[in-house]
Amino acid sequence: MKPLSQAERRAIQSLLEGADDLDDVLDRTVRLLSQLTNQVAVVQYPHLSRALIRHIEFVLLAPRKVLVVLIANSGKVEQRVIDVGQDLGDDALAALRTQFLGSLAGTPLGQLGQSLPGVVSAVSPAQRPAAQALAHGLELLAHSSREERMVMAGTANLARSNVDFPLSIGPVLEALEEQVVMLRLLSEMAQDHRGVAVSIGRENPYDGLAEASVVATGYGPDSAAKIGVLGPTRMDYPTTMAAVRAVARYLSRILGP
Repeated sequence: MKPLSQAERRAIQSLLEGADDLDDVLDRTVRLLSQLTNQVAVVQYPHLSRALIRHIEFVLLAPRKVLVVLIANSGKVEQRVIDVGQDLGDDALAALRTQFLGSLAGTPLGQLGQSLPGVVSAVSPAQRPAAQALAHGLELLAHSSREERMVMAGTANLARSNVDFPLSIGPVLEALEEQVVMLRLLSEMAQDHRGVAVSIGRENPYDGLAEASVVATGYGPDSAAKIGVLGPTRMDYPTTMAAVRAVARYLSRILGP
Protein backbone atom coordinates (compact mmCIF):
# COMPACT_ATOMS: atom_id res chain seq x y z
CA MET A 1 0.00 0.00 0.00
CA LYS A 2 1.20 3.47 -0.83
CA PRO A 3 2.06 5.40 2.37
CA LEU A 4 0.66 8.86 3.00
CA SER A 5 3.03 11.81 3.03
CA GLN A 6 4.04 13.45 6.31
CA ALA A 7 2.02 16.54 5.33
CA GLU A 8 -1.11 14.42 4.83
CA ARG A 9 -0.58 12.70 8.19
CA ARG A 10 -0.15 16.02 9.99
CA ALA A 11 -3.32 17.33 8.32
CA ILE A 12 -5.28 14.28 9.51
CA GLN A 13 -4.04 14.62 13.06
CA SER A 14 -4.65 18.37 13.21
CA LEU A 15 -8.18 18.19 11.87
CA LEU A 16 -9.40 15.27 13.99
CA GLU A 17 -7.84 16.44 17.26
CA GLY A 18 -9.76 19.71 17.03
CA ALA A 19 -13.16 18.00 17.21
CA ASP A 20 -15.51 18.58 20.17
CA ASP A 21 -17.56 15.37 20.46
CA LEU A 22 -18.23 12.07 18.70
CA ASP A 23 -20.61 13.55 16.12
CA ASP A 24 -18.05 16.24 15.26
CA VAL A 25 -15.22 13.67 15.13
CA LEU A 26 -17.09 11.43 12.69
CA ASP A 27 -18.27 14.34 10.55
CA ARG A 28 -14.73 15.67 10.24
CA THR A 29 -13.45 12.14 9.57
CA VAL A 30 -15.64 11.46 6.55
CA ARG A 31 -15.05 14.90 5.07
CA LEU A 32 -11.30 14.44 5.45
CA LEU A 33 -11.30 10.94 3.98
CA SER A 34 -13.43 12.08 1.07
CA GLN A 35 -10.97 14.89 0.33
CA LEU A 36 -7.97 12.56 0.55
CA THR A 37 -9.44 9.97 -1.83
CA ASN A 38 -11.85 11.99 -4.02
CA GLN A 39 -14.42 9.29 -3.31
CA VAL A 40 -17.50 8.90 -1.12
CA ALA A 41 -16.42 8.33 2.49
CA VAL A 42 -18.59 6.45 5.00
CA VAL A 43 -18.17 5.62 8.67
CA GLN A 44 -20.31 3.53 10.99
CA TYR A 45 -21.02 4.93 14.42
CA PRO A 46 -19.11 2.83 16.96
CA HIS A 47 -21.05 0.01 18.56
CA LEU A 48 -21.86 1.51 21.94
CA SER A 49 -23.49 -1.38 23.80
CA ARG A 50 -20.12 -1.94 25.48
CA ALA A 51 -19.40 1.76 25.96
CA LEU A 52 -19.44 2.88 29.59
CA ILE A 53 -21.41 5.67 31.21
CA ARG A 54 -19.04 8.54 31.91
CA HIS A 55 -21.47 11.18 33.14
CA ILE A 56 -25.15 11.86 33.78
CA GLU A 57 -26.60 15.33 34.08
CA PHE A 58 -30.11 16.53 34.97
CA VAL A 59 -30.94 20.17 34.18
CA LEU A 60 -34.15 21.71 35.52
CA LEU A 61 -35.88 23.66 32.76
CA ALA A 62 -39.23 24.12 34.52
CA PRO A 63 -40.73 22.67 37.73
CA ARG A 64 -41.61 19.41 35.93
CA LYS A 65 -39.38 19.56 32.85
CA VAL A 66 -35.87 18.14 33.04
CA LEU A 67 -33.16 17.91 30.39
CA VAL A 68 -31.54 14.48 30.78
CA VAL A 69 -28.00 14.19 29.42
CA LEU A 70 -26.13 10.89 29.04
CA ILE A 71 -22.43 10.91 28.13
CA ALA A 72 -20.54 7.71 27.23
CA ASN A 73 -16.78 7.21 27.50
CA SER A 74 -16.71 7.06 23.69
CA GLY A 75 -17.60 10.76 23.66
CA LYS A 76 -21.16 10.18 22.49
CA VAL A 77 -23.66 12.61 24.04
CA GLU A 78 -27.40 11.91 24.06
CA GLN A 79 -30.02 14.21 25.55
CA ARG A 80 -33.78 14.69 25.72
CA VAL A 81 -36.34 16.66 27.69
CA ILE A 82 -38.73 14.66 29.88
CA ASP A 83 -41.68 15.39 32.14
CA VAL A 84 -40.90 14.01 35.61
CA GLY A 85 -44.54 14.16 36.72
CA GLN A 86 -43.96 16.14 39.91
CA ASP A 87 -42.54 19.49 40.94
CA LEU A 88 -38.82 19.40 41.67
CA GLY A 89 -36.44 22.03 42.96
CA ASP A 90 -32.78 22.41 42.06
CA ASP A 91 -31.59 20.78 45.28
CA ALA A 92 -33.84 17.76 44.92
CA LEU A 93 -32.80 17.27 41.31
CA ALA A 94 -29.11 17.64 42.21
CA ALA A 95 -29.54 14.94 44.86
CA LEU A 96 -31.14 12.61 42.31
CA ARG A 97 -28.32 13.26 39.84
CA THR A 98 -25.74 12.41 42.49
CA GLN A 99 -27.57 9.18 43.33
CA PHE A 100 -27.94 8.10 39.68
CA LEU A 101 -24.38 9.00 38.74
CA GLY A 102 -22.89 7.38 41.83
CA SER A 103 -24.69 4.13 41.07
CA LEU A 104 -24.33 4.06 37.28
CA ALA A 105 -20.94 5.60 36.42
CA GLY A 106 -18.87 2.96 34.61
CA THR A 107 -21.91 0.82 33.76
CA PRO A 108 -21.97 -0.52 30.16
CA LEU A 109 -24.80 1.04 28.17
CA GLY A 110 -26.01 -2.43 27.27
CA GLN A 111 -26.57 -3.22 30.96
CA LEU A 112 -28.17 0.07 31.96
CA GLY A 113 -31.70 -1.33 31.85
CA GLN A 114 -30.75 -4.02 34.39
CA SER A 115 -29.19 -1.49 36.79
CA LEU A 116 -31.86 1.21 36.82
CA PRO A 117 -34.52 -0.55 39.00
CA GLY A 118 -32.05 -0.78 41.87
CA VAL A 119 -31.29 2.92 41.63
CA VAL A 120 -34.97 3.87 41.60
CA SER A 121 -35.80 1.61 44.57
CA ALA A 122 -33.11 3.35 46.66
CA VAL A 123 -34.75 6.77 46.17
CA SER A 124 -37.07 8.11 48.87
CA PRO A 125 -40.74 7.29 48.21
CA ALA A 126 -41.59 10.98 47.83
CA GLN A 127 -39.23 11.35 44.85
CA ARG A 128 -39.69 7.90 43.36
CA PRO A 129 -42.12 8.97 40.59
CA ALA A 130 -39.55 11.51 39.36
CA ALA A 131 -36.79 8.92 39.66
CA GLN A 132 -38.79 6.45 37.56
CA ALA A 133 -39.31 9.09 34.87
CA LEU A 134 -35.61 9.94 34.88
CA ALA A 135 -34.69 6.28 34.67
CA HIS A 136 -37.00 5.80 31.70
CA GLY A 137 -35.40 8.80 29.99
CA LEU A 138 -31.92 7.37 30.53
CA GLU A 139 -32.99 4.01 29.13
CA LEU A 140 -34.36 5.67 25.99
CA LEU A 141 -31.09 7.58 25.55
CA ALA A 142 -29.04 4.41 25.97
CA HIS A 143 -31.18 2.67 23.35
CA SER A 144 -30.77 5.51 20.84
CA SER A 145 -27.00 5.36 21.41
CA ARG A 146 -26.99 1.74 20.26
CA GLU A 147 -28.86 2.32 16.99
CA GLU A 148 -26.96 1.47 13.80
CA ARG A 149 -26.06 4.69 12.05
CA MET A 150 -23.47 5.98 9.62
CA VAL A 151 -22.15 9.28 8.36
CA MET A 152 -21.04 9.94 4.78
CA ALA A 153 -19.52 12.74 2.73
CA GLY A 154 -18.41 13.31 -0.84
CA THR A 155 -21.38 12.09 -2.87
CA ALA A 156 -20.63 14.92 -5.30
CA ASN A 157 -17.48 13.01 -6.23
CA LEU A 158 -19.67 10.36 -7.86
CA ALA A 159 -21.16 12.91 -10.25
CA ARG A 160 -17.70 14.08 -11.25
CA SER A 161 -16.69 10.51 -12.06
CA ASN A 162 -19.85 9.49 -13.94
CA VAL A 163 -17.70 8.32 -16.85
CA ASP A 164 -16.66 5.46 -14.54
CA PHE A 165 -20.28 4.37 -14.18
CA PRO A 166 -21.28 3.46 -17.75
CA LEU A 167 -24.89 2.65 -16.92
CA SER A 168 -25.92 5.14 -14.25
CA ILE A 169 -24.84 6.41 -10.85
CA GLY A 170 -28.50 6.29 -9.80
CA PRO A 171 -28.35 2.79 -8.23
CA VAL A 172 -25.17 3.73 -6.34
CA LEU A 173 -26.78 6.87 -4.95
CA GLU A 174 -29.85 4.88 -3.94
CA ALA A 175 -27.68 2.37 -2.08
CA LEU A 176 -26.00 5.22 -0.21
CA GLU A 177 -29.32 6.85 0.66
CA GLU A 178 -30.66 3.51 1.90
CA GLN A 179 -28.25 3.42 4.81
CA VAL A 180 -29.22 -0.09 5.85
CA VAL A 181 -27.63 -1.42 2.63
CA MET A 182 -24.27 0.22 3.33
CA LEU A 183 -24.38 -0.66 7.03
CA ARG A 184 -25.02 -4.31 6.22
CA LEU A 185 -22.29 -4.37 3.59
CA LEU A 186 -19.73 -2.80 5.93
CA SER A 187 -20.64 -5.24 8.69
CA GLU A 188 -20.33 -8.25 6.37
CA MET A 189 -17.03 -7.32 4.72
CA ALA A 190 -14.16 -9.53 5.90
CA GLN A 191 -10.76 -7.92 6.49
CA ASP A 192 -7.53 -9.45 5.17
CA HIS A 193 -4.29 -9.93 7.11
CA ARG A 194 -3.57 -6.20 6.73
CA GLY A 195 -6.88 -5.28 8.29
CA VAL A 196 -8.38 -4.05 5.01
CA ALA A 197 -11.62 -5.22 3.37
CA VAL A 198 -12.14 -4.72 -0.38
CA SER A 199 -15.26 -5.53 -2.37
CA ILE A 200 -15.04 -4.89 -6.13
CA GLY A 201 -17.90 -4.62 -8.61
CA ARG A 202 -20.06 -7.71 -8.74
CA GLU A 203 -18.39 -9.05 -5.60
CA ASN A 204 -20.78 -6.69 -3.83
CA PRO A 205 -23.93 -8.62 -2.84
CA TYR A 206 -26.16 -5.66 -3.74
CA ASP A 207 -27.07 -5.05 -7.39
CA GLY A 208 -26.95 -1.28 -7.01
CA LEU A 209 -23.22 -1.48 -6.26
CA ALA A 210 -22.30 -3.77 -9.16
CA GLU A 211 -20.26 -0.98 -10.78
CA ALA A 212 -18.68 0.28 -7.54
CA SER A 213 -15.91 -0.75 -5.19
CA VAL A 214 -15.77 -0.42 -1.43
CA VAL A 215 -12.56 -0.26 0.60
CA ALA A 216 -12.98 -0.37 4.37
CA THR A 217 -11.24 -1.15 7.64
CA GLY A 218 -12.27 -1.42 11.27
CA TYR A 219 -11.58 1.21 13.91
CA GLY A 220 -11.89 1.53 17.65
CA PRO A 221 -10.77 -0.82 20.44
CA ASP A 222 -12.31 -3.97 18.90
CA SER A 223 -12.48 -2.74 15.27
CA ALA A 224 -16.17 -3.69 15.23
CA ALA A 225 -17.29 -0.55 13.39
CA LYS A 226 -15.85 0.26 9.97
CA ILE A 227 -14.75 3.30 8.02
CA GLY A 228 -14.25 3.23 4.26
CA VAL A 229 -14.77 4.71 0.84
CA LEU A 230 -17.00 3.89 -2.10
CA GLY A 231 -16.03 4.74 -5.65
CA PRO A 232 -15.67 3.39 -9.20
CA THR A 233 -13.97 0.05 -9.79
CA ARG A 234 -11.11 1.91 -11.49
CA MET A 235 -10.11 3.73 -8.30
CA ASP A 236 -6.49 3.98 -7.15
CA TYR A 237 -6.56 1.06 -4.70
CA PRO A 238 -3.10 1.43 -3.07
CA THR A 239 -3.62 5.13 -2.29
CA THR A 240 -7.20 4.56 -1.17
CA MET A 241 -6.28 1.69 1.16
CA ALA A 242 -3.44 3.72 2.69
CA ALA A 243 -5.74 6.69 3.32
CA VAL A 244 -8.47 4.54 4.85
CA ARG A 245 -6.03 2.81 7.20
CA ALA A 246 -4.31 6.02 8.23
CA VAL A 247 -7.55 7.84 9.02
CA ALA A 248 -8.86 4.79 10.90
CA ARG A 249 -5.73 4.71 13.08
CA TYR A 250 -6.08 8.38 14.02
CA LEU A 251 -9.81 7.93 14.65
CA SER A 252 -9.10 4.97 16.97
CA ARG A 253 -6.48 6.98 18.82
CA ILE A 254 -8.81 9.93 19.38
CA LEU A 255 -11.74 7.81 20.56
CA GLY A 256 -9.43 5.98 22.97
CA PRO A 257 -9.87 2.59 24.60
